[in-house]
Amino acid sequence: MKKIFLVSNTDWYLYRFRLSLGKTLLENAMEPVFISPSGKYVENIKSAGFRWVEWGVDRKNFYPVEEFVSIIRFVNILRKENPDLIHNHTIKPTFYGSLSARLLKITHVINSITGRGYLFLGSNLGVKLTRRIIMPFYKRVTNQSSFVTIFENNDDLKFFQNQGAYTNTLNYIIPGVGVDTNYFSPTSEVEDVPVVAYVGRLLWDKGVQTFVDAARNLKQKSVPVRMVLIGSTDPGNPTSIPEKTIYNWVQDGIVEWWGWQENMALAYHQCHIVVMPSFGEGFSTTILEAMASGRAVIATDVPGCRDVVLNQRTGLLVPPQDPDALAETIRTMIADQELRYTFAKAGRELVEKNYTIGHINQLTLQIYQQVLSS
Repeated sequence: MKKIFLVSNTDWYLYRFRLSLGKTLLENAMEPVFISPSGKYVENIKSAGFRWVEWGVDRKNFYPVEEFVSIIRFVNILRKENPDLIHNHTIKPTFYGSLSARLLKITHVINSITGRGYLFLGSNLGVKLTRRIIMPFYKRVTNQSSFVTIFENNDDLKFFQNQGAYTNTLNYIIPGVGVDTNYFSPTSEVEDVPVVAYVGRLLWDKGVQTFVDAARNLKQKSVPVRMVLIGSTDPGNPTSIPEKTIYNWVQDGIVEWWGWQENMALAYHQCHIVVMPSFGEGFSTTILEAMASGRAVIATDVPGCRDVVLNQRTGLLVPPQDPDALAETIRTMIADQELRYTFAKAGRELVEKNYTIGHINQLTLQIYQQVLSS
């Protein structure tokens, strides 16, 4: 039985997005092993029947000594476990996972780029300096001809290649991680004041400020709507929004905050419209889940959003960081229930055709089999 490492810098990512892939691997006589730092979702991973191994790595900070220790830890895990294939997710694990594999001459490595992240979306001086220092090493470590890289959209592939990265690897596009269309199923809208929701981690680069500013715009114009934030903060991410800031928005009556929802299918059913105002995505799972749930979607015209929200066909696109445009688009969609129904129906059909977990997991499995047979 081939041992497959599924590596991430959070247990949350593996639990949220890779459990179904783990089940697919088991069904195909492979042994998935989940590798991440410890967190509150580890027990959920174990309860689902999977083995988990702790890897100590800091997501937020970059201290040379600590980073060196994290690499040594991963090398030791590889030596002990001797996996047949390593699948790294997100920027830091792809860097450290690739370096560790090269040190041990492991060639069966797949790196998934799930978006550009703070390192490549951030624009302040500190981030730019860090990016300039790290990028030459990052390119050298990951640009191995025997490695495979999975991107979630063509824009990100072109972006990284323009930076000189992933020019020698075998590259594939797999649009996201898929959605469970049985769990996320369409229902009729609730007959009540329209609920417009942002769903996701509460991060600045997810466009939450744009959503709040649009909510303030609508409140000033007395538009009957409930603007809701669904999700939690992420202290391990440099762009996490302080809880105090969110509480201030709530106290001012601008938005509601429902927090983390374990039953997301029910959460979507309580909404009329879902908004994804992000600065850039790999491939937005929120959008796929909302569409699968039969909800109309508004998103920003950026990579990872426009790939699935086809403007005027499966939803509406707005410019990023433009709260006035977002507010006006929300008003348009609130006023037209038939338009919402048309988008919801088209979105569900698109997800069923191209983006189910079965479809995405099979594409991933085919790459695994190709790499293992090489």
